[in-house]
Amino acid sequence: MGIPTLISTATASGASSVDIESGIDGTYDEYMFVMTDIHAESSGERLQFQVSINGGTDYGVAITSTYFDASHKEDDSAAALTYQGNQDLAQSTSKQDLNRGMGVNNDDSHAGILRLFNPSNTTYVKHFYGTCNHAEHGVTSMNGYVAGYVNSTSAVNAIQFSMSSGNFSGVIQMYGIA
Repeated sequence: MGIPTLISTATASGASSVDIESGIDGTYDEYMFVMTDIHAESSGERLQFQVSINGGTDYGVAITSTYFDASHKEDDSAAALTYQGNQDLAQSTSKQDLNRGMGVNNDDSHAGILRLFNPSNTTYVKHFYGTCNHAEHGVTSMNGYVAGYVNSTSAVNAIQFSMSSGNFSGVIQMYGIA
């Protein structure tokens, strides 16, 4: 891994989405999005992302991905490693889930990292992976893993983060990796 350079910070407060529409260009081969203290306003909603190839005019580029998670309850009553096929995308223009349903309590917040590789390349698809953690209903640690590719040879130049429904608060920082 190279040295991260902070490009932008977006602070959401009751926002329906965070759109990062500048700074994703050919300067870096890797972009890292750090999500901190993401808090859903509606219970059971999932943090998601989708990209744009036209500066944010439209978010809906085909994605193919896979998703699984690891979970562990506070009281040690259950732990699991589970493939979540319903959160995969197969050539879909839908938004990609970064976690499973969050609660709305203060101890249900989300944190994670999403990495997007070579988004300005116009020869190949754009690969990504993310690891995110949230507390589910304040009693279960949920660590989600997602990986896949944006199936476009056009340059990706914008990204949108949103909840599956409703608004959210939190901080999303974008770093370029040299």
